[in-house]
Order: sequence, then C-alpha cells, then structure tokens
Amino acid sequence: QVQLAESGGGLVQAGGSLRLSCAASTRSVNQYAMAWFRQVPGKERELVASISYSGTTTRYTDSVKGRFTISRDNAKNTSYLQMNSLKPEDTAVYYCAATLSLGLLTKESSFEHWGRGTQVTVSS
Repeated sequence: QVQLAESGGGLVQAGGSLRLSCAASTRSVNQYAMAWFRQVPGKERELVASISYSGTTTRYTDSVKGRFTISRDNAKNTSYLQMNSLKPEDTAVYYCAATLSLGLLTKESSFEHWGRGTQVTVSS
C-alpha cells in the first residue's frame, strides 16, 4: 500500500506563495501518475493539477493556470505544487493523489492512493 504525506500548507495573505510537497512511500513512484486535488466544505473535491509519471505532461484547472506549477522529483519520491499569487478562493484542503499509470490522469476516481490533506488558508 502506497502512503502519501502532504506538507507545506498554512496561512498566507492574498498575493503570497506556498509550496506543497507530497512524499510517497514507494520507490517506484516513477511508474505513478500523480495529482493535487482540493476540497472546501460542502463542495466536491476538484482537480487542481495533474502530472504524468515522467513529469513531461501536466494539466491544470483553469482557475490556477499561470499561478500554480506542479512538478515531481522521482529520485526523491516527491511531488510538488508551487502556488503563487494566491487568492482567498484558493482556500481549501489540498490532497495529493497517486496511482500506477503511465498516462496523465485527471479524474478523482482514477486515483487509488490519497494523502490525508493539508489545509491552505488565504486571507484577504
């Protein structure tokens, strides 16, 4: 069972930046597609960004394009989400997800492994 551990969340003012990290317990993370999702109370969890196993292909939800960057370091078994120009509407619990796949995945149901989440709060 692959375990994912997120870190890097916190409280930041609007316009600020945060970098989330997701450490995977498997040494085979280079065979896993990974992604970041977020959820606010009362709403469904939504995809923020997704990255292929090699890191060469990425996809973002429209609201974060140009502000967020997903990346990965397979040697460190870690995925990152760099979040710049943060807005109050980015406030949510952010989850890391991973699944064994050589493709780029975007659907929540496609991911088998999930972290516990990290809270990101952006004040206005």
